[in-house]
Amino acid sequence: MQSAELDMFGLVGGAADASSAGTSAMHHHHPPYHLRRKSHNFLLTNLKMAVAAGAGASAATVTASPTTASPACISAATAGLPSAATSSTPVLSPTAAITAATAYCPSMLPTRKRPRKTYFTGDSSTGLGCSPAAHYLLYELPDEVLLTIFSYLYERDLCHVAQVCKRFYTIANDNELWKNLYQGLYEYDLPLFNPSPCKFDFVQPEECDYDNPWKESFKQLYHGVHVRENYHKHGGKETGRSVAYFETIQAAFDYCDDMERPLVLIHSGVYRTRLIIETNISLIGAAPGNALAGIQIRTNSDPIVRHNKIHDGQHGGIYVHEKGQGLIECNEVYANTLAGVWITTGSTPTLRRNRIHSGKQVGVYFYDNGHGLLEDNDIFNHLYSGVQIRTGSNPIIRRNKIWGGQNGGVLVYNGGLGLLEQNEIFDNAMAGVWIKTDSNPILRRNKIYDGREAGICIFNGGKGLLEENEIFRNAQAGVLISTQSHPTQSHPSLRRNQIYDGLAAGIEITNNATATLEHNQIFNNRFGGLCLASGVNPIQRGNKIFSNHDAVEKAVSSGQCLYKISSYTSFPMHDFFRCRTCNTTERNAICVNCIKTCHNGHVVEFIRHDRFFCDCGAGTLNNQCQLQGEPTQDTDTLYDSAAPIESQSLMAEV
Repeated sequence: MQSAELDMFGLVGGAADASSAGTSAMHHHHPPYHLRRKSHNFLLTNLKMAVAAGAGASAATVTASPTTASPACISAATAGLPSAATSSTPVLSPTAAITAATAYCPSMLPTRKRPRKTYFTGDSSTGLGCSPAAHYLLYELPDEVLLTIFSYLYERDLCHVAQVCKRFYTIANDNELWKNLYQGLYEYDLPLFNPSPCKFDFVQPEECDYDNPWKESFKQLYHGVHVRENYHKHGGKETGRSVAYFETIQAAFDYCDDMERPLVLIHSGVYRTRLIIETNISLIGAAPGNALAGIQIRTNSDPIVRHNKIHDGQHGGIYVHEKGQGLIECNEVYANTLAGVWITTGSTPTLRRNRIHSGKQVGVYFYDNGHGLLEDNDIFNHLYSGVQIRTGSNPIIRRNKIWGGQNGGVLVYNGGLGLLEQNEIFDNAMAGVWIKTDSNPILRRNKIYDGREAGICIFNGGKGLLEENEIFRNAQAGVLISTQSHPTQSHPSLRRNQIYDGLAAGIEITNNATATLEHNQIFNNRFGGLCLASGVNPIQRGNKIFSNHDAVEKAVSSGQCLYKISSYTSFPMHDFFRCRTCNTTERNAICVNCIKTCHNGHVVEFIRHDRFFCDCGAGTLNNQCQLQGEPTQDTDTLYDSAAPIESQSLMAEV
C-alpha cells in the first residue's frame, strides 16, 4: 500500500474523525475479532520477541543481523513497521537472542492467545522461525476463508492487513471486496470517478484502466461529506471508518466552509431547505438509481439546480409539480425512461442552457397548467417529441434548439397554449410543430426547417397565431391545415411569415379547414405556393406568392402520372377520381392523366380536389399503370400524414 493511498483513508499522520459530525456506515456487521483492539506497540513487542526467539533457536549457524535475514520473511512479519536497518533497537547477538528467548514465556500473552505448544519450526537458512499457527495462517488457510474474514473489515483495516504479507495484500485488494464496501457507502451501481473539479463520470468496470476500479473510485470520493436522514440509525460511529455524516444539507455546507474542493453526497430522502450557495462546491446524489424522478421540486420550493448530470432514471429526470419553482441551469438530462423534465400543476420553473436529450419519451413535458420559462436549451434525439404542451399549460419557450425528435419537434394538444419564440426547430422525423385538438399557441420568429414531413401541422380544431416565422426546406407542406373529423374547424392565423424552398407546397389547407392568411411571402416551393382543397375558402390579405415551381400543374400538362413526381412520400393536390369499373375503394384515388389513359372508357367518378397520391401509378390496383414503370409496394398505410404520439407520462405519475 502506497503512502498516498494510506493518507487517502486517513492512515498517515493519524486518522482524524470529523468534528461535530456523525460517523456512520452502510454495512452493519459485528466482526468476531476487531483488528484494531490491540495497539501497535503491543504487536511490535510481540513480533520482536518472536524474531528474537527464532534467532536464538538457530544461533549456532547464523548471526542474527539485517544483512543475513531473509527479505521475504522480514517483509511478511514486519510489513508496515520500522525496518531493522533504521530502528534504534540494537541488533541482538546470538547470546543476547538466547537470553531473550529464555526470558519469554507464553504467560505474557492473554490466556486465549497462549499457544497450546511452545515449540518452533524454523527455516535453517535464515534462522527465523514461525509457529505452526502462523504458518497455517500465512500459507495454508484457504483464500475463501481469508476473504470472508476480510469482508468484515472497513477500508482502513483492509489497508492495514494488506501490509502483512504479499498474500494478504492480494486478497485485501479483491474487486468484490471493494465493490461491496463502495456500494455500501456510496450506494452507486457503477464506479464514479472525479477526473476534474465539478466533473463526475460513471464508468463501466470493464472499461476502466485501473486494476481495481471500485477501490480507486472509493479513494476519489472518500473526502466527501454525506447527507443522510437519520444517519444515527444506520450504524452510528463505527471504529475503522472516518466518514462525516449530517442530517441536513445546510449542516453539511457549514462543515465544508474551509475545505478545498468540497464534495457533498446526498442520500435518498426528503430535504426541505432553502440554500444560498456562494462557494465552489460539488453537490451530487448518492443512490443506486433513480426509481422515481432524479430530482423533484414541489410545493413552492425554489432551489437552484446547476451543473448536474441527471440520467438513466426509471421515471423522469426532473419533476416540478404542485407550484414548484426553481432555476434549472446548465444541466445535462438524458436517457430517462419517461420525460426528461416534467412541469405540471401550476409550477413555474426556469430552465436555461440545459442539454436535454436521448430520452425514451419526451424531452420537456408541460401538462395540467404547467408553466415556466424554457430558454436557450438544446433539446434533441427523443423517441417522442422534443417538447409537449397540453391541458392549459402556457409556458414561454424561447431561443431553444429542438431537433431529432422521432415524433416531431413540438406537440401542442388538448387545449395547450404557450409562446414559442425565436427557436430553431429542425431535422425532426415528423412535423416540426404539431397544433391540434383546440390548442391555441403563439409561434413568433421561429425557424422551422429540414423536417422530414411538414414544417407545421394544424389538425383537429387547432388554432394559433403564426407570426414572422421562417419555414423552409421541409419534405412536405410548409404549413398543413386540416380539420379531419373534429367538430371544431381548424382556423389558425398566419401573418408575415416566409415559407419557401419546400419540397412540396408552401401552404396546404384541406378537409374543410380554413385560415386567415395576411402578408405572408410564399416562394420557391416545388408543388406550388398556396394549395386549397375543395370547399376551402381562407381569408387572404396582402400575401405575396411567387416563383414557385408548380410541379403538379406541369406534370398534368405534360401527361405524366402524378405518382411520378410524388412517389408515396408526399401528396400533391389536384383533381382525383375513383374508377367504379376497377372497383376501387374509398381509400384509392387516381390522378386525371391515369383516368384519361389507363382507365379510358371505364366508369369513373370525381372525388374532389385534394391531397392524394395516385394509386394507379403506385401499382396498388389490379391493372398496371400505363404511364408508370414497375409497381411499387402497397402504400395505403401512408395515405396521409401520420398522427403524432401523445405522451403517456401522465399514466405513470409519481
